[in-house]
Amino acid sequence: MPPKPLFSYRPYWARRFGTAPFLPMSRAEMDTLGWDSCDVVIVSGDAYVDHPSFGMALIGRLLEAQGFRVGIVAQPDWRSAEAFRALGRPNLFFGVTSGNMDSMVNRYTADRKIRSDDAYTPNGEANRRPDRAVLVYAQRCREAYPDAGVVIGSIEASLRRIAHYDYWSDTVRRSVLPDSKADLLIYGNAERAIVALAHRLAAGEAIGGIRDLRGTAFMVQRGWRPGSDWSEIDSTVIDAPGPLLQHLNPYSEENSAARQNQTVTLASAARRELDRDRSRTVVRLPSFEQVKADPVLYAHASRAFHLESNPGNARALAQAHGDRDVWLNPPPIPLTTPEMDGVYGLPYQRLPHPAYGGAKIPAYEMIRFSISIMRGCFGGCTFCSITEHEGRVVQNRSAASILREIEDIRDKTPGFTGIISDLGGPTANMYRLACKDKRVESACRRLSCVYPEICRHLDTDHAPLIQLYRQARAVDGVKRILIGSGLRYDLAARSSEYVRELVTHHVGGYLKIAPEHTEPGPLAHMMKPCIGVYDKFKQLFERFSREAGKEQYLIPYFIAAHPGTTDEDMLALALWLKRNDFRLDQVQTFLPAPLAIATAMYHSGRNPLKKVDYDTPRVETARAAGQRKLHKAFLRYHVPENWPLLRETLRRMGRTDLIGNGKKHLVPRFQPVESGVRANKLGDSQNNGGKNRG
Repeated sequence: MPPKPLFSYRPYWARRFGTAPFLPMSRAEMDTLGWDSCDVVIVSGDAYVDHPSFGMALIGRLLEAQGFRVGIVAQPDWRSAEAFRALGRPNLFFGVTSGNMDSMVNRYTADRKIRSDDAYTPNGEANRRPDRAVLVYAQRCREAYPDAGVVIGSIEASLRRIAHYDYWSDTVRRSVLPDSKADLLIYGNAERAIVALAHRLAAGEAIGGIRDLRGTAFMVQRGWRPGSDWSEIDSTVIDAPGPLLQHLNPYSEENSAARQNQTVTLASAARRELDRDRSRTVVRLPSFEQVKADPVLYAHASRAFHLESNPGNARALAQAHGDRDVWLNPPPIPLTTPEMDGVYGLPYQRLPHPAYGGAKIPAYEMIRFSISIMRGCFGGCTFCSITEHEGRVVQNRSAASILREIEDIRDKTPGFTGIISDLGGPTANMYRLACKDKRVESACRRLSCVYPEICRHLDTDHAPLIQLYRQARAVDGVKRILIGSGLRYDLAARSSEYVRELVTHHVGGYLKIAPEHTEPGPLAHMMKPCIGVYDKFKQLFERFSREAGKEQYLIPYFIAAHPGTTDEDMLALALWLKRNDFRLDQVQTFLPAPLAIATAMYHSGRNPLKKVDYDTPRVETARAAGQRKLHKAFLRYHVPENWPLLRETLRRMGRTDLIGNGKKHLVPRFQPVESGVRANKLGDSQNNGGKNRG
């Protein structure tokens, strides 16, 4: 049954108040609007910027379009409940979000050090939000108004919807639901669930009785079922999930005399099978207590969880926390293009709230001339949380909607000089790329459409994106369109026409690209393509740059200390960087985000991409601070401060042939006095054995 269209609801009666210039942040603003109360109060860890790239604005304006009065409590003082009473008790619910980023990622580096700034705060001021902001804000909302509904969402809530490894405390923590005391958790893209929820609450339903919304999670008594005809798949034991339904494989090549017809037949059969069973089946994950005590069960739970991520075939999930269950309904159905257009076409001011005066909000300065053209990602990179939050089905806006937003920026955004800084999203070039057959897509259980190779069912035609670029360049007043989002180069390499268009018109001298590593081991654990694909794209990039008469460069991004990476892998990467004359200024050390597959590898030492059991080979993982520091030092082999550590490591690895002053050496023999680092006399006195002498 298709979902109810997002903009087909009868507007709530409060629509008569019209559109607010900015959603109110104070009682005085409410009085000006003629409001005696708010229907929904959104509490956020970010400053309020009325722009569709900021979640509070997007959800707030969407609810306003449905007729509800929405207020904003931005970056409240969490030390008491007083700030949470600023707009009064909401008639329907508090909507609680940490903001556009997870609060722990926002506040701490990969080395667990507190960051000195916060891009989502006026003037970049740090420490304006608490650790685990969703949990703290929800508790304060409950304290402020004990009888008010509390709904939590955003990426922080999404990534903590079940028991999860928490890097900052180095423990497995419970789902955020029992600790926050929230009535409901909305995960992923929240539009469908939040709109349906608001209308049902306004119609008089109790929030505790709303248990059928996709994309929501809630607490129930252990063993609860939506109906008597539901069945349970017990997945609490390693790879013994009970009478698991054997899904037909839509990618099967067997008996392929009529391959094309067979694909349709298999997909149709799988579709019927899934329709019959999945809507009344719950998969029981190992309990919080089990995964906390047993890292192998944690990896198993991660595997089972991620296999239920496709909206077309995902089943409900349940995970016990003591004598109660966290129940997860299947993921939300992606928005259609008209719905996406409607969401991004709402009357945003595209400015920070006037209450901030002339203060600069760095995150806004970064995106104010950029446009989101799509959301979601089917790449499935194990270290990335996009799939867990936005899903793997790409949702697209129409070209007309995007061009209107360019005109809005031109006409309404102060400081516009004719340059659009980005047309993108989670990736630069997945716009309108999708499975060729919706029946195959809805039956598929692969975690990536592009790994270990690009699926033959994936449409990789970049023509719609090329046409969009050309239309955008033709808008009056636009001097240049740049592409700032990360490029999926394995897809781009399939279309030389796209690479030519990109390189000729949309690269501002440098293009960000993320091979992440060069060695097969780490790349397999990341689900990233081999470095040869990067080389192919690089050839196209350089060829078309020459033809355009432009001097342009690729800026590659790499990750240090990712699970599955050995010291030898990092050395090989460092040598590759040196051969290619790359000297990285900023590098990324792997940060285990909650719920990510790579985080399960980091914590458990097992690989959930494969069958998990107690005999599974362990994943090489840099957990100790010293080894993580070493892996980062390999990426910055050119920095003198790293040379003593690298010399010591190279000696330990038997690679003293790489210590010396020649072009083929990785680090020099002597430490410069101006580096401020004490020289290692033993290392400096050793020669390189006559190997690779420069």
